[in-house]
Amino acid sequence: MKRRLRAAALSRMEYMMNLAVAAYGSDRRLAGRYAALARRMGTRHRVRMPGRLRMLFCRRCKSFMPPGGGSRTRLGGGPPRAIRTTCLLCGHVHRRVMAAPDGP
Repeated sequence: MKRRLRAAALSRMEYMMNLAVAAYGSDRRLAGRYAALARRMGTRHRVRMPGRLRMLFCRRCKSFMPPGGGSRTRLGGGPPRAIRTTCLLCGHVHRRVMAAPDGP
């Protein structure tokens, strides 16, 4: 029973996040509400949000920041190349190091 509830919660979370991304262009408040509901649903049913959906939230202020909307994404140079995502609300910078290519 629990397994089915968690699976249903996960599919509903993904659906709500898809709605949030689609609604972000026309109504940002509605998109933020959809994203907050999806996040709350995951905590209520103890379902971990998949990584591709987790990246749409700021780690500091927990606001919804879809690519091109609430965040700025840059590719950092240097030996450990990294993708830097900046939240446009609080200014927090999240860095994800890219794997080094194999070969010479």
